[in-house]
Amino acid sequence: MSSDETPATAIATTEQSEHPLKRLRDFTEARIGLGRRGAGLPTAAHLDFAEDHAKARDAVHSDFAAEAIASALEEAGYDTLPVKSQAGDRATYLRRPDLGRLVADNSRDALTAAEGGPFDLVLILADGLSATAVNAHGATVAVGVLKALPQDWRIAPVVIAAGARVALSDPIGEAVRAKIALMLVGERPGLSAANSLGAYLTFDPKPGRSDADRNCVSNIRPAGLDPQKAGEKLAALVMRSAELQLSGTGLKDDADDRLTADGDDTPRIGS
Repeated sequence: MSSDETPATAIATTEQSEHPLKRLRDFTEARIGLGRRGAGLPTAAHLDFAEDHAKARDAVHSDFAAEAIASALEEAGYDTLPVKSQAGDRATYLRRPDLGRLVADNSRDALTAAEGGPFDLVLILADGLSATAVNAHGATVAVGVLKALPQDWRIAPVVIAAGARVALSDPIGEAVRAKIALMLVGERPGLSAANSLGAYLTFDPKPGRSDADRNCVSNIRPAGLDPQKAGEKLAALVMRSAELQLSGTGLKDDADDRLTADGDDTPRIGS
């Protein structure tokens, strides 16, 4: 501080200057370069944080629009099958993650009765920890996946699963006798995204599978992996899993390399 500059003047000068991280905020939703007022955040940053925290809480407790999702899929020409986990309500689901991994008895009966099996794929749409995400993007991504798969694949009815954790795909896949299970599920909301959808792929699904046996594609949302593009990417991963007869740590997500850019003579997925 110069001899003719008071402490108040120095602070005002610092606050008016551009924060060194400000330009990086154009490239990320992470909370960086927020500035400060005294020992705390500026009012605008504090209010933004409170709003995003409320959105995250709302996403966890939001209602699952299972019927609307089923209607959208059926209008696109795909059969659906509603199921539930053993978590009977949202409070139980949040307290007992183990019950969200188990199929309710009456739902298991409906799954084993599905006609047309065994299947190459069962696609599952689940509420998870953000029904907001699957309500917004689930049907779009699901239709994109199914349209990109070969015409001769045997596809099970699309399962709409309420009260579901990721591992619920294992007993579902086993019950319908599916070679591959692909679950689209609402991800745990964060303070920069409450509407993010995750996709989990498991080859030879059955109880006892671990996270190492799965592949995950996350951050499916307009500000992340675009839902319109996610379907083609996921279909490529599913087809690669079927080709190699595996999933998890042995299956690499090279879909972007194989989904070619203009001018590449490699065959496109779905061509």
